[in-house]
Amino acid sequence: MIAEQQTFIHTQVNGHIFEITLSRPEKRNAMNLALMQQLEAAIDAAEKAAYNGVRVVIIRGEGQGFSAGIDLLGFGDMIEQFGDGWQKNLFPMTAMYQGILNKFEKCSLPTILAAHNYCLGMAFELALACDFRIVSEDTRMGLPETRLGLIPDVGGTTRLVRLVGVGRAKELIMTGRQFDATYAEQHGIVHYVTPHAELMNKAYALADELAQAAPLAVSYAKRVIDGIADIERGLQLEAWAQSILIRTEDFANGAQAMLMKQEPEWKGQ
Repeated sequence: MIAEQQTFIHTQVNGHIFEITLSRPEKRNAMNLALMQQLEAAIDAAEKAAYNGVRVVIIRGEGQGFSAGIDLLGFGDMIEQFGDGWQKNLFPMTAMYQGILNKFEKCSLPTILAAHNYCLGMAFELALACDFRIVSEDTRMGLPETRLGLIPDVGGTTRLVRLVGVGRAKELIMTGRQFDATYAEQHGIVHYVTPHAELMNKAYALADELAQAAPLAVSYAKRVIDGIADIERGLQLEAWAQSILIRTEDFANGAQAMLMKQEPEWKGQ
């Protein structure tokens, strides 16, 4: 008997708004393979809904926060997906996740991410793939991958450079530092910071404002603006670097230390 797959993504249409909700609150909405596949199905459905009057996509998280990022304990299902040689298959695995997040950037509809409390790692990479980012005052963000012995490899490195410039991106990525909503707003990483209770009201208000503009004009404006930067080359470089780092002793030590809640011992190999 085949076990029924859990539902980690919920969608609903409210007038001209297509809402996508991450719904794995008991795991801090950590992103495993099943959640990511369902997320891809959701953005595909949103794209199709444009033919039925949907004009804007909003992404939110259920529970105590938006998402803590990739599910480290979920590496098992990724290994099962790609077999014993999963490390050798890092390129296709990374490409799969890159492709899912790319769909948010390439979606013909404007996308709004509404995050609260925490938005870290791959969740923050999803945020960077969206057109607009609204966060509550209590939100912590960041790309902590270097503290695990890796780099952000599903668009975070490339998109953060495009957003804040080389110098600031180096500081945030190379330190793996977390930062708060005030810092994010000051440096143009997020568009709006609101009290937690007003988060969705602000997202809906922006969605309504976007819906008042001509839909084709909005869509083409998005394509032209995004087309200025060569993101595909950046994604290829991210995947190349990660295919090297995933095999290092530092990554093994970093992953073990994080699971054991200990400080890692870096060996540089």
